Amino acid sequence: DGNDEIYIMDVDGTDMQRLTDDVAEDWWPAWSPDGTQIAFMSARDGNYEIYVIDVDSTNLLRLTDNNTEDWRPVWSPDGQWLAYVTWRGSNYDIYLMDAEGNYQTPLVYSPANDIQVTWYPQPAAE
Repeated sequence: DGNDEIYIMDVDGTDMQRLTDDVAEDWWPAWSPDGTQIAFMSARDGNYEIYVIDVDSTNLLRLTDNNTEDWRPVWSPDGQWLAYVTWRGSNYDIYLMDAEGNYQTPLVYSPANDIQVTWYPQPAAE
């Protein structure tokens, strides 16, 4: 429809389902490790914030609520945490919060812009 939204589909391209439907941009989706939720960023409340939605399009939850931009959510391998990029001072830094949006704290705070987040995979259980 010309608006950035979040969709899911089967690997073969069938069974496409629209998860979000808002006039604002919804993008940068990230699957939770257990496959039940998708974190994403959206400008639906005036500036980019981090949201999470169940894969059946229910339980939309806003995790961040700042007058700054929060971008690019990435789940921890255990699904307990999200790392993300935020502008909370004079540059972009990497922050960490739990999967409910609590305990938002700087993970990387430097005078340079930090704009890419990834997690090192945990070793498989033996």
